[in-house]
Amino acid sequence: MPPVVVNRGLFGEMFGTDEMRAIFSDRALVQRYLDVEAGLARAQARLGVIPDQAATAISAVAQVERVDFERLAARTEIVGYPILPLVEQLSDWPPDGLGQYCHWGATTQDIMDTADVLQLRDALALVDGELAAIGAALATLADKYAETPMAGRTHLQHALPISFGYKCATWLSAIDRHQARLQQLKPRLLVVQFSGAAGTLASLGKDGLAIQQALAEELGLAAPAITWHAIRDGFAETTGLLALIAGTIGKIGYDIMLMMQTELGEVLEPFVAGRGASSTMPQKRNPISSEIMLAAAKIVREQHALMLDALVQDHERATGPWHVEWHALPTAFIVASGGLRGAREALEELEVRPEAMAHNLGLTRGLIVAEAVMMGLAPRLGRQHAHDIVYACCRRALDGEHSFIDALLAEPDVAAVFQRAEIEALTDPANYLGAAPEMTRALLARRAP
Repeated sequence: MPPVVVNRGLFGEMFGTDEMRAIFSDRALVQRYLDVEAGLARAQARLGVIPDQAATAISAVAQVERVDFERLAARTEIVGYPILPLVEQLSDWPPDGLGQYCHWGATTQDIMDTADVLQLRDALALVDGELAAIGAALATLADKYAETPMAGRTHLQHALPISFGYKCATWLSAIDRHQARLQQLKPRLLVVQFSGAAGTLASLGKDGLAIQQALAEELGLAAPAITWHAIRDGFAETTGLLALIAGTIGKIGYDIMLMMQTELGEVLEPFVAGRGASSTMPQKRNPISSEIMLAAAKIVREQHALMLDALVQDHERATGPWHVEWHALPTAFIVASGGLRGAREALEELEVRPEAMAHNLGLTRGLIVAEAVMMGLAPRLGRQHAHDIVYACCRRALDGEHSFIDALLAEPDVAAVFQRAEIEALTDPANYLGAAPEMTRALLARRAP
């Protein structure tokens, strides 16, 4: 194996799952090539283009176990593509010379592109399953902590109180949109490629389009509106979706890492003995899953950039950009699967610490709800006067001269019209969550079956 992290080895499943690697393995890919060749034979037999017995014989032997991979690899290096060397082997397997009907009227890219589509269909099914599991975990967290106050942060500083459930619900909203995007992508992606040497189906005459439609039906795909040999937006859209998904997963991982900081301690990744340990610092519990989530976002983004570059192809068949896909597509899916696996590991058993959230809310002794106090004072004191009083009290509290509450009550205009209990209520972060719980519940209600 080459020393890259997407291969299972030293890094295990950190940068990809076994299930996703299996879909993009050499054996799985070659079997897909054979599936397309067999499907083509059956489609042509249905239309009387080749004999029925040829289609039956080809389908019976189109099994990856028969492939001489050493010979295939050697010939592929010489030819530059694996299909001609594979067809050379496949043509020898059926009895009575029926192998001569293999690959009838097809071109190499027809077989490879269609096999890729079949791979991506399976790969997207895995992605969809992971998104569903992550969505379920986030929905559980959002529901349980819909009214659990914590500090909302902007520019890494305390801003206003939010609830932890609301934070989870914002993550969840993106996951839901990604699942919708995945379904919307399928009609544009799951399309057969069968168009012949220059995309015109000329070698098959009047039967070309009928064979294309029949092949699509054999493989459970749609027929294209027109040839897409050098028009690759479907594949680029796919890596774009993966980049979006990985970006959201990276954002979630980044937030978890920040909340796991020793000074905050608001959440912790699930405890597994030895996970996140340091070689020199026994106290460490590092955010390993979240780190992979963030790394995956960066790696998948780069694969999408490659796919965007590969969109620019020459004439009716590319002289190089097509080859970029052979690296970028599998890498994007495998690394994305590692990020998704990390998200499931982190979120399904996430250790949430409301007491730490409450402690951090109180670090500024009420200053996080200065806006709430200003709006509470305004009806009795006037908005501008209330603003000026609160601003001055915030400065004194920040200087350590008084607590925020004591600074407010030391103001004669405030003490004249407010009791201490009223000021304490105004400075309680739990009373200033705004519509966060309501928005969280509404999102969850929309997801309900």
